[in-house]
Amino acid sequence: MDGPVSFILKWNGLKFAFSSDTFPNKWWLEHTKGADIAIHECFVTPGDLVEKQKWTPGAALNVGTQVHTSPAQFGKVMSEIKPRMAVGYHFFNDFDTLPNVLEQVRSTYDGPLTLASDYMVFNVTKDDIRVRTAVIDEDIWLQPAVGKKLPPDASKRVGFSEFITSGRVNYKEVVDGIYEDINKRYGTNIPAPQ
Repeated sequence: MDGPVSFILKWNGLKFAFSSDTFPNKWWLEHTKGADIAIHECFVTPGDLVEKQKWTPGAALNVGTQVHTSPAQFGKVMSEIKPRMAVGYHFFNDFDTLPNVLEQVRSTYDGPLTLASDYMVFNVTKDDIRVRTAVIDEDIWLQPAVGKKLPPDASKRVGFSEFITSGRVNYKEVVDGIYEDINKRYGTNIPAPQ
């Protein structure tokens, strides 16, 4: 099984799209154009994975751009589908991460945006979209691992099927920039995927 899937709900002339946990793909771009609410994964920045979780730059780049959708990739997706309200989720949205996520989203998208937090409520009509929070929740970051992270064993990799990877949208210019930034910041030379 390939894992989580996206879905669309159409009701009373309104369209709601939810991406689930994913990288940018052609099916989302094809089927969600003009959605009223488009909720898509917008993962934490690779730099924050290195700084806050003590990931290696290589692991942060791989997970942050190839397994998940980076904030800049999220912005690119939304700039292509042009929803009435773009909603990014699947990152720890707090005072410490929000500025970096927002900056990277805005580098590729300038439309209506909400970066989700728990208990967020959307009231959607044909004329208006209201966003509010029902309850404010207090969260903390997970503690970084206390032991040394082991490199992944490629022989045990469970990848995506060819069908799923054939749908990947390659935002090479966005991903290359993310790799360049991380390599510069951490003195690494990790090549971007081709």
